[in-house]
Amino acid sequence: MSDERPILVTGAAGGVGAVGRTVVELLRRTGLPVRALVHREDERAEALRAVGAEVVVGDLSRAPDVVRAVEGCRRMYFGMSVSPEYLEASLTTAMVARRYGELDAFVNMSQMTVSQMDLMSTEESVHQRYHWLAEQALNWSGVPVVHVRPTVFMENPLFMVLAVSSIKKDGTIRLPFGSGRTSPVVAHDVAEAVAAILRSPGAHVGKVYELTGPRSRDLTDMAAEFSEVLDRPVTYVDVPFGEWVEQSLRPLKLPPHLFDHVVTMARLHAKNRYDRVTADVELLTGRPASDIREFFEFHPEL
Repeated sequence: MSDERPILVTGAAGGVGAVGRTVVELLRRTGLPVRALVHREDERAEALRAVGAEVVVGDLSRAPDVVRAVEGCRRMYFGMSVSPEYLEASLTTAMVARRYGELDAFVNMSQMTVSQMDLMSTEESVHQRYHWLAEQALNWSGVPVVHVRPTVFMENPLFMVLAVSSIKKDGTIRLPFGSGRTSPVVAHDVAEAVAAILRSPGAHVGKVYELTGPRSRDLTDMAAEFSEVLDRPVTYVDVPFGEWVEQSLRPLKLPPHLFDHVVTMARLHAKNRYDRVTADVELLTGRPASDIREFFEFHPEL
């Protein structure tokens, strides 16, 4: 088959950190043909067309839509926002890729929590459990899968919304992490890693990559980093968990599935489950993981 066959990118319209959209842009910059799957026709779809992507509108939980998207593609990236439909969509996509696809790589966006889970794990969120189950199904399916497991994104509501908001308000980071350490990764780094795999997947099939920021530290040290970059005092306030849920998180009015996921991430941070550092960003992209200064460069609106 000709290498002119497109690379399918799902979740291309956005989501936390807009990884799918950035993957499309990175692949198009190197002239690769891209088919972008979006959930609805809107201005984001038009923006994808503007960079030269073929846009397909569809629902990842509907097999006919997925068949139409996968048909004729040589590689694909599967990524989807936190959603109650995630497990159904991932299994549907895996089945379509196995039965109808002629793929030489299926890059699956998972999350690092999976590396600490097994069949009997009970502490994780429903969505984290979905990621664990999806990985098992993809491994069983026989498709040429590559699992990408980022840790918490800097663009997660914990940091992008709540921490940034309290810094703007009174120079504090108000989160219930205690002395837990964390190594959030910038979404653009994750997109660059995915794009690198999609460009040349041969050596990556069957592997798992765990993506973190450049260092793991507690929130006191992270506040000091924010203070240096912003050139203003920033301190960490360890808020009691229940108070934080009711006064900071619940007012965001997140959908129940996402609320459960963010609450669980905060609880697992306090249990030090995010104290992880790897060099996989640099291994895949050829440069070290981005720090907080570079995070603000990617998000000048902050």
